Parts: sequence; C-alpha cells; structure tokens
Amino acid sequence: MAMKGLFYNHMDKKEEAYEFVKKGLRLDLKSHICWHVLGLLYRSDKNYEEASKCYINALKFEKESIQILRDLSLLQMQMRNLEAYMETRHNLLDLCPQNRQCWVAVAIAYQLMGKPELGVKVLTVYEETLKDIPSTPDYEHSEMLLYHNNLLVEVALDHLESITKHVLDYRTIKEKRAKYLLALGRLEEAETTYRALLAINPDNTAYFEGLRKCLGLGGDQLTAEEQGKVLELFEQFQAENPRSNAVKRLPLRYATGEVFVRIADEYLRSMLSKGLPSLFVNIKSLYKDSDKEKAVEELVLGYAASLDKSNSFDHSGSSVEPPTALLWTLYFLAQHFDFKGNTNQALEYINRAIEHTPTLVEFYMTRGRILKHAGDLVGAVESLDDAKEMDLQDRFINSKCTKYMLRADQMAKAEETVVRFTRADIANPLNDLVEMQSQWFSLEAGESHLRQGQIGKALKRFHQVEKHFQDYTEDQFDFHTYCLRKMTLRAYVSMVKLEDQLRSHPYYVRAAQGAVQCYINLFDKPPGADTEEMEGMTEAEKKKLRNKQRKAELKAQQEAEEKKKAAANTETPKKVGSAAAKVDEDPEGIKHTKTEDPLGEALKFLKPLQELAADRIETHLMGFEIYLRKNKLLLALKSLLKTIKIDPYYATLHEQLVRFALAVKKAESSLKPNVKSVIDLHWSTLFKDQDLEEFTSAFVKANKKVGSVPHIISAAIAIALIRPSEKSKAETLLFSIEEERYQKTRSLENVVLVQKSLKSLRSNRLQEWKDRARVWYPRATAFQN
Repeated sequence: MAMKGLFYNHMDKKEEAYEFVKKGLRLDLKSHICWHVLGLLYRSDKNYEEASKCYINALKFEKESIQILRDLSLLQMQMRNLEAYMETRHNLLDLCPQNRQCWVAVAIAYQLMGKPELGVKVLTVYEETLKDIPSTPDYEHSEMLLYHNNLLVEVALDHLESITKHVLDYRTIKEKRAKYLLALGRLEEAETTYRALLAINPDNTAYFEGLRKCLGLGGDQLTAEEQGKVLELFEQFQAENPRSNAVKRLPLRYATGEVFVRIADEYLRSMLSKGLPSLFVNIKSLYKDSDKEKAVEELVLGYAASLDKSNSFDHSGSSVEPPTALLWTLYFLAQHFDFKGNTNQALEYINRAIEHTPTLVEFYMTRGRILKHAGDLVGAVESLDDAKEMDLQDRFINSKCTKYMLRADQMAKAEETVVRFTRADIANPLNDLVEMQSQWFSLEAGESHLRQGQIGKALKRFHQVEKHFQDYTEDQFDFHTYCLRKMTLRAYVSMVKLEDQLRSHPYYVRAAQGAVQCYINLFDKPPGADTEEMEGMTEAEKKKLRNKQRKAELKAQQEAEEKKKAAANTETPKKVGSAAAKVDEDPEGIKHTKTEDPLGEALKFLKPLQELAADRIETHLMGFEIYLRKNKLLLALKSLLKTIKIDPYYATLHEQLVRFALAVKKAESSLKPNVKSVIDLHWSTLFKDQDLEEFTSAFVKANKKVGSVPHIISAAIAIALIRPSEKSKAETLLFSIEEERYQKTRSLENVVLVQKSLKSLRSNRLQEWKDRARVWYPRATAFQN
C-alpha cells in the first residue's frame, strides 16, 4: 500500500498518494518502511518538520537503517538543527566506520556548531586509520586534506607542509603558505612565496598587498621613504611584467604630489592612446583624494586641448597620436564631469564624442547615464534606445534599456523591449523572466508599479523576488548529499554559511522595503477609502467616482480573461507542468491587496531581516513604521534605539522620534504601568529632557550650521506633525533650502524629496517650488508641468 502511494506521488497525484500510504500505516503501525515512505511524501512537499517526525518514528522500529538515518540527517541540515544532525551523523559513523563521508560529515557538523577543534580531532583520527594513501594525489583525498587545513588555526602551517604532496590545488597551497608565514612573522619566507604567486598572476592585487606587508611597507599613510620603496618595487615588477595592467595602475594609489602627476601622466597617455574604455572606472577610486582628482582633471583637459590643435598629448607635436586618442579623451572627460555632478559639461563632451564617431554604443549609453543623473529620465530612455537599436543582438544593452524605461515608468515599452530575449514559444514571455529568476526586472517593475500607485502589481513583483529566495533555500537540499559524495567540502561549508545569511542580500532588502511600503499604504488607505482626488467632493460625487473606478476595474479583469482565453486557444500542447502550460491567474495582483492583515504580511518580509540584517538601518526603520501602526510602542521604541545605535544622526530619525512621542501622548491614558516605566526609562535619552518644540528647534539650529537638506526635510515634517495648524512654518523651512549653505547637499534626489514633502503637506506653494527647482535642474522631468 505504501509503495503504491509512492508511485502515485511520482505521478503528481498527491491525494491518492497520502491516502494509500496512511492506509498502509493503519495496517501496520510498526512498519519502518511505511513511516519512511510517508516521510518521503512530506519531504517532496517541502514539509521538512513532518518528514523528520516520520523518519524518527521509522527509526524506532529499525534503529540501524543507514538509508533512514541518512535521509534524516539531510532534513536536519536543511532545517539547521545542528545538534540533532551531529547525533545522527555519529550514529551513521558507528554503523559505517570505513566510510569517509561519515567522518567528514561529523567534522562539518562540529564546525558549523562553532567547535572546529573537535572537527580537527575527528579528521585526524580518520587520517590515522588510512593505510594505503595513493602515491599520486586523487581529487577527493586532496579536498578532504585542504578542508582539514581550513579547520586548523595555530598548527595550520605544519599541517599544510605535511599535506602538500597529496594536494592537487597548488595555487591554494601557495596562498595559504604565504598567509600563514606572514601571520607568523616569517617575513622573508612569506616574501619569497608572494613573489612566486606574482610570477603566476601579476594582476592579483591581493598578492601585492601581501608582499608590501612582508617588506614592512604596510599601512594607509606612507612616509616619503616608504613611498619611494613601494614605487621602486612596482618599477621592478613593470620591467618583469610589461603586459600587466595592475602593476601600472597600483602605483597611483601610493604616489602623491609631483610623483603622482608624473606617473598619472604616463599611465593616462598610454591608456588613452590604446583606447581603453574602462580607464575612468580604473582610476575613479583615486578621487577620494581631492588633490589627485584635480591633478587628473588638469592633465586630461590639457590632452584634449592639445589633441584638438596638434594631434598630440602635448603642444610639441613630436609624437602624433591616432584620431581615436581624442575620442577616448572626450569620453573620459564626459565620465569625469558626470562623476563630479557637472552634467552640463559632461553632456558637452559626450555629444562631441558622438559627433566624432556616431557608431560607438558606449557613447550613447554614457549619454543616457548623464541624462539620468540630470533627472531627464525620458531623454535617458531615448539615448539607451538609440544604443539598443545599434546592436539588437546585445542582451546587456537591451536589459539596460529596459531598466531605464521602468525607471521612467514606461511599463508597456519596457515589457515589449525585455521580451526580445525571452523564449518565443510560450504564451506569456514575461513568465520566462520569472522562470529564469531575473530579479532585477521584478524589482524595477515592482518599484515602478509602486510609484504609479498600482499596489497589487507591485506586491506581485516583490513576492516573486521573495519566492526566488525561497527557491534558493530549497535548492540547497540536494547538495547536502552531493557535496559529501564528491568531497567538495570547502565550497559546501561556504554555501551553507551563505544560505544562513541569504536574506541579508541587497536584492531581498529592496524587495522587502517595497513590499512593506505597499502593505503600509494598504493599511493607511484600505481599498474603498477616500483618495486624494476625492477631497472636497460631496458624497454623491464620491459615489459616482467609485462606481466609475469599479467599472474600469471590471473592464480590466474582463480584458485580462479574454487575453488568457485567446492565449489558451492559440497555444500548442505542452507537457504538464512546463513553463508554457502555466497561466497567470492573477495578472493584477488582486489577491495580495485583499489581505485582512496588511501589517502582518509586512512583518513576514521584515522578520528575516531582523535575524540576518540587524546591522542595516533600513531594517529598524521599517520595523518602526510597522510597530507604530500596530500600536506596539515597546517594539517601536526598540527599533528607534537600534536605529540610534547604528547612526544617531540619520536624517529621518528626528521625524520618527516626534511621531513616537505623539503616539505615546495619544495612548498615555491606556498605557500599562510596565510599558510606561520602560518608555520613561529611555525618554530622557531620546528627547534630552526637552519638549517636542524645543527638541525640534535645537535640531533645526544644529543642521542649519551643517547645511544638510535631508535633516531639514525631517525637521519640517516634524514641525507639521507637532502643530498641524502652522504648516506655513514647515513650508518656510523647506524653502530655506535654496540658501547658499545647502548647496553641497542640494542634490536632485533631495530636491525631489522636498517636493514630495510639500505635496504631503498639501501645500499651495508646490508650483512655486517646481519653478525654483527647474533653475537648479532644468532637465529634470520631476519638475516639469
């Protein structure tokens, strides 16, 4: 009966499968096979908790079943129940002491539990039992020895020397030897090893850093004598490795003053003459030093002027450069001035480059990037569209163009563009992007829908990203067996540690921020609530508008269903479960907007970040917004305290503190004594024994001296919250940003934030602000009427 159920499960007949397996269990509750099969069913449904219970029941009746123990250990690793995993692996080791995988699995269990010294003992005992070690190293034995070395700390070098002749990965052996010798202070031997590594790969900057430390030339600040020695070292390597780009570029990091100008002049001329498109990317890290930035600018401006007149890098005309030298110089200057924020000058140079050679795709892409930084999203799309049309076979340019379209909220054009590189044999090509786990598209599309107020579609995209991360978690299951069998142990442990931190990835953080914002919007303005456009309307007018919106929604649903039917009629037969057979049942994402607990759904996105990304300030900012709306003041306070710990000067923190104080004041009569005592304990720390008006006034004075636009925006919102009837004060504070002191922080992003703040205050001066903003950013589409 149980085996018949297992066959049904493989035929995707889940109900019949469970029915037969449970019927088999009822016939014999002591059958380890029936319990094992039921566990396999639960495992196939990703219900690991129930599956492990079934395996444990099976082991009660068949304690020494190797297969059941192995399957149980896989589930325990998947769920990260490490103590139970270690115990199960010990049982397997007792049953199969001759099996290398069993020994290694126990060592890995100890390492993941934070007890690497016990893992070392396990591997040492195993290696002592080996009698016939092959004279020529084999891969699996080699990987086990290197993994053993990873677990060692103090005796690592001695162990490394003893295993060298049995290891195939020679480069790793050399890297580890150099690292250990340097840590032990055996500098001469470490220097020899690093030089040997540089002979193999002279472009590896980590080897140069190691060699520099061996020679006693470490540290960020070098004396004139140390600087001379470092540059002399690089000159030596340049003679030995004339084709290495790293040995030419790295001296720029350490040289200063006239020496820097001389080396930069030589390097820039060489690269511009060759026509290296990535030249600016290679050296922009030097711009942290304003003197170096200024020196590079003067050099390249001089090249451009000289190349215009005499086709050479200097006015002597002694060496004539190819025509492309001027082209790449203009390209460099365009990127340089764009990086500095001078978009007008950057556009002048890139337009000159395009006039010079109108067939290079990179120039149109760079012009699009400059226009994006200038705020002209429509112009940026047009420029990327020109680049795309020049090379229709380039997937990267097509994807970049799609991203720019999404940022300009041109959704229809973006979808039409991106499907050029999806499979053409399916009814809905956009589904192929989901199958390929194309997260960048889901994120950009979700953020675009959110900007346009399409909450359902936005949530659908953000949930797609969450599903991808869930898939990554599930996909590791097969590797628990595979990596032990193939002995790829170092990579396996690295993967397990990565999976444990998976949801701290920036893509998940972005998706969580977007989803939380959507659910907060649903909580603040549930479907059917009055919208901004209903302000000032009579009840009859509101009813008429709602009816109109309902009809439009029904029409959209009907059109979607008609498209679905048409696609089903034209679609060729496909295998069940294939990508082509899947039909989008909810194209508008309506099921996500019909949730009864939007804040609870938001918390599902937040919880992984609180566990894995607690050092990111965004985690606690989102937590505050959710907990304040749930009226959980202690959790909101906890989020505030963690935000202060990470960055006490964060811009929006002041606004959140004021909102917290107002929420406490509002709920003061209903606060429980223990909650109030905890809040009172931290009150003086948060507000410095000042009332809210004094607290905000002090905040404004401090930030006027600094000239920080984001902090002034936060203060203006706080003023409007404290005294809603005096919003003119908040407006005046926001308009003070046009003063000279705010010039450095008056970026396009911050000016747009001011506009959004005025809109949220329902200010009558919104148009006045747009007119002023256009003076600073005449190309920005955000300020056009």
